[in-house]
Amino acid sequence: MGNEKSVPTGLEIDEKAMEITDFWSHHNASISGSNPQNLSVFISEPSLHSDASFGKPSPLEKAAKNLMLHRHPCILKYVASWSKGSKFYLASEEVRPLVQVVGAQTTLQICIGLHSLLRALLFLHNNAASSHNNICSSSVYVTSEGNWKLGGLEFLCKTSDITEAYMRKIKTFRYEKAISPDEDTLLQNISNFPSEIDKFAFAVLAEDVLKLKNDDDVPGLADFKDLCKLRFKDTSLASLLEHPFFMHDFMKIHAFLTELPLKNESEKEEFFTDLFAQLQKFPEKIVAEQLGKLLLSRLVVLDSTAQAKFLPLILKPKLTDQDVGLLTMSTFQTCLVPQLLQMFCIRDSPVRLLLLTHLNNFVSMFQVEDLKHRILPELLVGIKDTDDFLVSTTLRALADLVPILGAATVIGGKRGRLFTDGRPNKPHRSKKNHRVKFSTPIEIVQGEDDPPDEYLPERPSPDGGEDKEDIILGISEEENWSDWEVSESEANGTPEPEVPLQSEQVPDEIILQEQLAKLEEPPKVSITPKYERKIVIQDINELDIKNSKTISNDKKNDEEFDFFQDMEPVIEKTQVVHIEDKPKEKPDTPHNFTMNIDAVATDEGDGWDDENGWDDEEKE
Repeated sequence: MGNEKSVPTGLEIDEKAMEITDFWSHHNASISGSNPQNLSVFISEPSLHSDASFGKPSPLEKAAKNLMLHRHPCILKYVASWSKGSKFYLASEEVRPLVQVVGAQTTLQICIGLHSLLRALLFLHNNAASSHNNICSSSVYVTSEGNWKLGGLEFLCKTSDITEAYMRKIKTFRYEKAISPDEDTLLQNISNFPSEIDKFAFAVLAEDVLKLKNDDDVPGLADFKDLCKLRFKDTSLASLLEHPFFMHDFMKIHAFLTELPLKNESEKEEFFTDLFAQLQKFPEKIVAEQLGKLLLSRLVVLDSTAQAKFLPLILKPKLTDQDVGLLTMSTFQTCLVPQLLQMFCIRDSPVRLLLLTHLNNFVSMFQVEDLKHRILPELLVGIKDTDDFLVSTTLRALADLVPILGAATVIGGKRGRLFTDGRPNKPHRSKKNHRVKFSTPIEIVQGEDDPPDEYLPERPSPDGGEDKEDIILGISEEENWSDWEVSESEANGTPEPEVPLQSEQVPDEIILQEQLAKLEEPPKVSITPKYERKIVIQDINELDIKNSKTISNDKKNDEEFDFFQDMEPVIEKTQVVHIEDKPKEKPDTPHNFTMNIDAVATDEGDGWDDENGWDDEEKE
């Protein structure tokens, strides 16, 4: 401890301090990289304390040493410490001083916080045989999740080392209000009552943070306040854990989760079966802040009852008020997403499988950058595992990232359009849609008995769109589509040029639709497509999700093959319909017209018009 090699890699410290005390300045800090992390850094300078009065090591160095030795969930978490020049640095988990946040906390949050401090003190007294000696608001810190952590361990010492000389030495730096008037008397019998100094100070702190709270907020609060005023006289710290103020339903849930390793299977099954209904009684923000880490701890995640009856409800944020869930989107993003990001870094198959199973429920809660740089790399590791079930589950989870990140980011490599949409835009087509060319003479008589609603039929639809009763194909439809191949131009997304059917304008008074209606037989069209080239995947390894090869669109002109070369329509010059000039006749007199009509079948290859819906498809 205390060398420059202990500096966390990528650490950046804010220049502006959030707190300045007699011994150090408190700064926010962050670590950049693949696993970013926020920290608190305490910096001690010679000008901030008097080495002559306190001695060596400095207060911050002593606090760092005690934090490193005394590890407990309710004690400020030690990260690193080092010296640089004349300054000493202590890095801990990200926290804020209690005095800056206690005014915004609810009575329930304060109750949980005091319970955490009580557990920390009992750990120091019973397990470490030590005394804190300066319990006050300046020695308490609050994490971003709202958990209270005991700090200020610069005055901590073993119970056997407590002497009148030592207490007089540190008295100047302690919180004066938390020093018992009878401390000198207590010091004479400190071996018999090692916790008396901290018990008195804890009572002062509890009374101070609860004085403005309503007695009805939490069960047992009024009686607990009375005990605080008496400084817990004739009451031990251990017995306070059984007080009604610390024994209500929320505290029972908190205590059960922290003591989960001690519970048997039947107790855990009953607890997780009823847990969701119990948590709905409390504000979701308090549940997420105070219990978030415990609810997603390893012991909970691996419990079979929790996996079946509780975790699906907490891992599915409520998008609307009607949804069944525990947390709304904003609370989920604030309190659970940071923890889920850390859980994805754990290379433990049961944990990973749980996250992958429910990823589709909360994937939208992540920021795009977190998905791209933290979640996606971890999933790509999973597809290389030897566990087939883990690989298949990972591949399904990758599909949930495609709508957000795009296929190019998730799959990687170059991509090309290899499929086309074979659906016609208009599913309902009129019958007798035949395109013919008139070149042989026929005679059409127009009279008042002719049907007025007949129209000139269109060209035949593409394969699969025409009525089998109206047109006879040269080969069957099944033979045309048996291989499900597409042309090279379709695969590359390039539409084939459309060849328009040439025609000349005819007089408006001639309704050509009525002429066609008199044809006795529909024309026969013979279509013989050629399929000579296929897209072949030479190597199955080309299907690797991150190493796939795509078919290049840069083809030489001489390599391109026109699949519809034999289907180009034969277009001849349209014959002009000659109409004899005759004097007007009476309405009931039929008109006789003579025109040359030659029914010539035309191949439909590239000549489908917009009304058939295929041109739009090719342009896509």
